[in-house]
Amino acid sequence: MSNGLDSSFVRPIWASDGGASTSTAAENSSFGRIYRAFMGARFALAVALLGSQILLWSISGRYYALPFYLALAYVLVTLAGWLQAKRGPAIVTLAGARWWGSVGVDLICFSAALSLELTATTQGALFVLPVLMASMLTPRLWAMATAAFASLVLLGLAVWSVASGADSSSRIPQSGLLGCGLYVISLLSGEIAARLAREERSARGSMALARQQVELNRLVIDEMQDGVMVADQRGKVRVANPAALALLTLEGQRPVLPFVLNQSPGWSSLREAVLQGYRSLQWPESGMDIELREAGKVVRTLRVRGCFARNPQSGGHLCVMFLEDSRQLQARSRQEKLVAMGRMSAGIAHEIRNPLAAIAQASDLLAEEVQDPRHQRLLGMVQTNVTRLKRIVDDVMEVAPGHAPQPQSLLLEPLVEDFCEDWLRTQGLASGAQSRLHLELTGLPLWISFDAEHLRRVLVNLLDNALRHANNEPGAVRVQLQPRDERFLVLVVGNMAPPIAAEVEPHLFEPFFSTRSRGTGLGLYICRELCERYGGRIFYRYSGDYNEFCVLLPRAPAPGIANNKP
Repeated sequence: MSNGLDSSFVRPIWASDGGASTSTAAENSSFGRIYRAFMGARFALAVALLGSQILLWSISGRYYALPFYLALAYVLVTLAGWLQAKRGPAIVTLAGARWWGSVGVDLICFSAALSLELTATTQGALFVLPVLMASMLTPRLWAMATAAFASLVLLGLAVWSVASGADSSSRIPQSGLLGCGLYVISLLSGEIAARLAREERSARGSMALARQQVELNRLVIDEMQDGVMVADQRGKVRVANPAALALLTLEGQRPVLPFVLNQSPGWSSLREAVLQGYRSLQWPESGMDIELREAGKVVRTLRVRGCFARNPQSGGHLCVMFLEDSRQLQARSRQEKLVAMGRMSAGIAHEIRNPLAAIAQASDLLAEEVQDPRHQRLLGMVQTNVTRLKRIVDDVMEVAPGHAPQPQSLLLEPLVEDFCEDWLRTQGLASGAQSRLHLELTGLPLWISFDAEHLRRVLVNLLDNALRHANNEPGAVRVQLQPRDERFLVLVVGNMAPPIAAEVEPHLFEPFFSTRSRGTGLGLYICRELCERYGGRIFYRYSGDYNEFCVLLPRAPAPGIANNKP
């Protein structure tokens, strides 16, 4: 058969709207399954025809050579086709050579069988198989052509049989009715096949969407910071995301799914909570705090919220739990409070700034007129406290939200040297070998991405803090510059003093935390906020005899011409 036909007529019903298909998809499609079923049915029918010829020979004792050899040849052809369909590559069309090897062979063989036995009108029912196969596996035009060919063969043989006197004239209408039945079978089978194809495409589309949704849900759950896990009524954890597995890790051993909650003594309280929840199928609305223990000590406290969902497979229930580290909850709560406090403090500082400026101006005018030493002393107290309040207002406004950073490329070492000299003059300290400040520079052109005035603010705050707690020996305050890696430089400000108390260290960078009665507790907090604003970081460590605050400053490429003075 020519392969020059329109592609819309060559493609089968099962691929009429699905576009190009891969061999794997075709192998699993309904087309592939039905094609293999038809090829098996053809072989079974061929065996039945050959068996009928053998049975007829054994009963009548007469041997019909042509029908026998025709049936034997049909058996061999259908066997080859069945084996090829079963073991060979998947196909997506039934046209060309494949059509001739299945439907075409059937039409030729059955037409020859009917022509050899002109009076055997019942053998016309054999055409049902190729017509049905064509209507299910080929486009409608091919299916109707197959039914038309079979009907014409039946009518032609009936007319020839009646004309030769081998049969009565009633065979003609019988053959006509049989041909009409073949048309009806072709139409109905084609409609059923088209409906099944549409439903299959719809089911595949729904399955693809469901798989996509499952994959999206899995990705979302895996990326969640909160732990999510599902446990059954025996305490067996079936599903858990990485965050949940990390929270349940004790003694460095990460659980492997699936696992039971009684395999570790540290999970006993969690297992009891799950079993208790299954007894009532309820979980406290606000959740519950569960302690995980390691070697008899509480190593982690979890806030666990849960709910129960029906298991569609077993008909029972599954417990879905959400796990959060209580320390993270507390940190999140503190952060929210700090944000709210920062906004409120910024608003208050803004309202204080104008009256404070008026008070400062009024005290300056009074200082020009007051001559009484006692009054001058009182005005000095007013001016000192006004200056202190101005500094507090500036500190609060400095870290208020909404200030976008404007980094510059700065040559670090000259800036640090200038800032340290200004600070010594401001503090009234001597410079040189006996100075309390010891500066260690590298002599390298180190460029950073920062703001010059903010860098001054960070360095001065750290120097003030270091001087306040350092002893009186020369070099008790130390400033060092150290290249760290390709991304950061390290500015280290240390003071020679005993290490900071363990109970104080976690609160060093919290706002309004101070160990001094007159301190605002904003110095280190401002340093941290300014560093993080430019992509840096600050942390504390104790090294030898020095308490050191290390500032990671982001590197910047060296510009051709840079103005590194503030």
